[in-house]
Amino acid sequence: RIVATIVMFGSARLLPEDVARERLASAEAGAEAGADPAAIARARMALSMSRYYEEARELSSLITQASMRLDEKIVVVTGGGPGIMEAGNRGAAEAGGPSIGLNIVLPHEQEPNPYITPELCFQFHYFALRKMHFLMRSAGLVCFPGGFGTLDEMFEVLTLTQTGKVRKRPIVLVGREFWSKLINFDWLVETGMIAAEDLKLFHL
Repeated sequence: RIVATIVMFGSARLLPEDVARERLASAEAGAEAGADPAAIARARMALSMSRYYEEARELSSLITQASMRLDEKIVVVTGGGPGIMEAGNRGAAEAGGPSIGLNIVLPHEQEPNPYITPELCFQFHYFALRKMHFLMRSAGLVCFPGGFGTLDEMFEVLTLTQTGKVRKRPIVLVGREFWSKLINFDWLVETGMIAAEDLKLFHL
């Protein structure tokens, strides 16, 4: 019986390490034929960032293995797409347990990844309803590096928690180097935009 979830957010663009290595090798091979050096730089960055895909995959596997020893299950839930979402569902599947995918219908036709437990794959048309379902059963949230969508989801949860509109739950931001470069949380405190206590809403 599923009683709670661990939500995993993160970029849809992050690649598995093996795929990222293949793309870098292809970019480097193309360089000899006069390919754009920027393509090699992008491929190298993609390989560096692929570690987060692998970390999400491993974390999901560990959560799933631990949950399988419980009578009331805690299951990983993702947005159902590629990248970190795929890694979350994949880690659970590799551990032999279920996982949930809350997919969203987008103009670019995001397809559910193949690792979601089929009967736990749900399609949403509206971001707001999808976010509500992410939070309803969550025992915690894990935010991996991501773009606008990840930031939107993360800041909405932080805002709702800060304002007391939802119960507190652990919120973990994975990747100190990424998040510290992206957001200067100390500057928000220094300028009075948030309180020093607000830094306790999440773990970096």
